[in-house]
Amino acid sequence: MNFKCFLCVMFAALSCGLSAQERRELLLKTWDFSRDQVSWQRVDVPHDWAICGPFDKKWDLQTVAIEQNGEKQKSEKSGRSGALPWIGEGFYRAHVHLSSVPGHAMLVFDGAMSEPTVSINGRKAGYWAYGYNAFRIDATPFLHVGDNIITVHLNNREESSRWYPGGGIYRPVKLVLTGKEFIDPWGTYFRTLSATGMEAKVSVDTHIRTGGDRGGLSVEVTLYNPKGYVECADHAPVPADGVLHADMTVSKPMLWSPEFPTLYRLVTRLIKDQKVIDMTTQKVGIRTVSLDKEHGFQLNGISRKLKGVCLHHDLGPLGSAVNKAALIRQVKIIKDMGCDAIRTSHNMPSTLQLEVYDSLGMMVMAESFDMWNYPKCKNGYALFFKDWGDKDITNLVLNHRNHASVVMWSIGNEIPEQGSEQGKELSAHLQDLCHQLDPSRPVTQGLDRVDDAVRSGVAEEMDIPGFNYRDHRYDANITKLPQGFLLGSETASTVSSRGVYYFPVTVTHQGIHPDGQCSSYDTEYCPWSNLPDVDFYLQDERNWTIGQFVWTGFDYLGEPTPYDTYWPSRSSYFGIVDLAGLPKDRYYLYRSVWNKKEHTIHLLPHWTWNGREGKVTPVYCYTDYPTAELFVNGKSQGKISKQRDLKPSTTADNDAMNRELLDRYRLRWNHVKYEPGEIKVVVYDEQGRKAGEETVRTAGKAVSMKLVADRTSITADGNDIAFVTISLLDKNGVEVPTASDELEFSVEGSGRFKAACNGDATSLESFTQPKMKLFSGKLVVLVQSSTDPGTIRLNVKDLTHRQINGSIMLSAQ
Repeated sequence: MNFKCFLCVMFAALSCGLSAQERRELLLKTWDFSRDQVSWQRVDVPHDWAICGPFDKKWDLQTVAIEQNGEKQKSEKSGRSGALPWIGEGFYRAHVHLSSVPGHAMLVFDGAMSEPTVSINGRKAGYWAYGYNAFRIDATPFLHVGDNIITVHLNNREESSRWYPGGGIYRPVKLVLTGKEFIDPWGTYFRTLSATGMEAKVSVDTHIRTGGDRGGLSVEVTLYNPKGYVECADHAPVPADGVLHADMTVSKPMLWSPEFPTLYRLVTRLIKDQKVIDMTTQKVGIRTVSLDKEHGFQLNGISRKLKGVCLHHDLGPLGSAVNKAALIRQVKIIKDMGCDAIRTSHNMPSTLQLEVYDSLGMMVMAESFDMWNYPKCKNGYALFFKDWGDKDITNLVLNHRNHASVVMWSIGNEIPEQGSEQGKELSAHLQDLCHQLDPSRPVTQGLDRVDDAVRSGVAEEMDIPGFNYRDHRYDANITKLPQGFLLGSETASTVSSRGVYYFPVTVTHQGIHPDGQCSSYDTEYCPWSNLPDVDFYLQDERNWTIGQFVWTGFDYLGEPTPYDTYWPSRSSYFGIVDLAGLPKDRYYLYRSVWNKKEHTIHLLPHWTWNGREGKVTPVYCYTDYPTAELFVNGKSQGKISKQRDLKPSTTADNDAMNRELLDRYRLRWNHVKYEPGEIKVVVYDEQGRKAGEETVRTAGKAVSMKLVADRTSITADGNDIAFVTISLLDKNGVEVPTASDELEFSVEGSGRFKAACNGDATSLESFTQPKMKLFSGKLVVLVQSSTDPGTIRLNVKDLTHRQINGSIMLSAQ
């Protein structure tokens, strides 16, 4: 008999003689919420109490100097943390009815912002300081038969965040009920020891909680492949310390990678007197991660450079409340760009995030802290680090070490102590703690004062020295790093607003404009940052670079650099994709370099410029093809090629690199004069053969509406969301890129209006009111399903041009 088949039969037979496991996991979704304990409302968790607004600079008006931006003088920062009402106290309560008292009960929070104090039936059951981390509370002593009341008190202090943190129980909560003897999910550790296409060696550690009584207890560990067949298994009695170790072999494994995110199913059964009394299931991936001077970063023994982006935890118009559909949409958008990695900046990821990244194939740098003992803001995590730092690292690693997507841990971002002996000691301590809990992954941190970090030994101490920006210091410092490689842990910070262009086009780190926007020609950056072209060059030309994480993949709420002092401005400009999830021009620049499977041809700017007739209006093309010819109304503007051998005059001058590398990765016609009609680019491959073309036309007056959903069928679970992009068209079907009409939304059937977003960082319109203006011709409406299957109709009225309206039909199943 085939060995795998034999195992299937053996364990099937064993299971037939066993009773059902006792474990029950109750998702606590429905809560009552109050800001004052007087007025209460029913809400669904995950919940962000602040996202409804209104926007107002008074909510967290800060007068500070941002040291990370090199500021010396304090100034008023009006939108630094999003200009939403997240500060203050919040109160939640949920009811749980129990027909019997369980042997053990664990209350699991994936995150609550912030300083959650949890009480059960009027008695304090637990507390956690850090709003970004998962934590668990032993609820056993506090529960009784009948109705149980769980309450959570949250407290968000002013000046406790450098960006929008949100407020509330913004990640899922569950109550796990088991017998007195149970499997600790955080005590299960799956690890790939070695792997090739022929064979993988894996190990599984399992921690059993017994309360001291091990009589008759044994554990069965089974690994199932994606088709549901048993790959390998182990069965052993529970030892005295409750921790079992099993080494197993998988024949011809399907290795996890971003290209093939294959997941296995690890099932652990706790058996007592031939009956299963507890069972857990976790999805795991077989893959290896290694680094060395010669090969750099290797996944499954193959060298590759990380093509990553940094992401804050908010989901734009949804705020901090985690949502699976929004996470999946994010991943699909950036994967199409060629991205293969995400840095969860600057905090612990949610479990749901990592489940999505596991299944869709995204490598992850799981980060922890934005500060240690030295504060970056008055009431930030520095208040807690001394007492809570080790606890938070422990929870981060134990909670997430079985996720195949996580390829490294980060112990901090731009920590002020990085240039000191104390910083070196703390770096070594936190890295050692990560290694103790998880020997399989390297550890990094994002260093911005790179010369200081090299001198202090902090950079040398890390498994992976991570440089935040400071591209002009790469060459000078690489010879001082014994690792022989470095990671661009945070790169670029180019700023742009979707569909906004300024003339003349300039390459500048001082791009301030009266309307509070940034140029989508992608030539504006910050005094401490750079343009994408510089990072492309260093990744291409320096074999000791192991990749980069761009700041940022998506725009996020808060930190509106370079408009920290400008009102109204309440969200970032750094994103490759805007706050609504609409790609900016810069998206296609990255796609032209990163996406090696599909071709990219993208023209900018739009070609609707009433009043610019005869004026110089440069045209750029972002493409993976080497050569292109531009036509304006059929007249050639020249055939040009990328200067692939272009090098900067020096790599020690950041501004020089930004000016001198543009023609290596972009095709630019800088002297084109605007005339209405059309621009067309024809691209040519390496052999000089025509390979494709792209046309952009001048738009006329808007006469109709276009609605496009990311999915027309969603799940009727009350959580799923369809994202509908709306634009206006002229009589020829050309999108009107300058439209700013105000639209009104309504939803009929088995769904509801959830939110809207147009990507405008200066808009004070509420996300949660069914009315919003188009920005640069577009906006996105979020339609959420109900729990009743059926059809959904989104209706849209144009309040500016009342003869224009539109609708789209969706379904919830």
